[in-house]
Amino acid sequence: MAYTQKCNPFKMRKTTKGAGRTFRSTEEGAGMTSKGVSQYKKENPGSKLQTAVTGKVKAGSKAAGRRKSFCARSKGWTGERGKAARARWKC
Repeated sequence: MAYTQKCNPFKMRKTTKGAGRTFRSTEEGAGMTSKGVSQYKKENPGSKLQTAVTGKVKAGSKAAGRRKSFCARSKGWTGERGKAARARWKC
């Protein structure tokens, strides 16, 4: 029987406070920070994860499509973090 490690030391810590934080607090709009996204991509090669679309976007652009898609997917999010994330994305 092979040994399996229960806690992977290379997994990203999901923190919302401090210098090395990877997620925003609910007051800041929830979601991942840019540092968190880059850390996730490092641990998951080939990932295409991106940060939130928060600024003004041109209609029909890729960013507008991402925002529309996110807003459609997250309609049912009723928790505190979900509502904060949707507000950050301007849904």
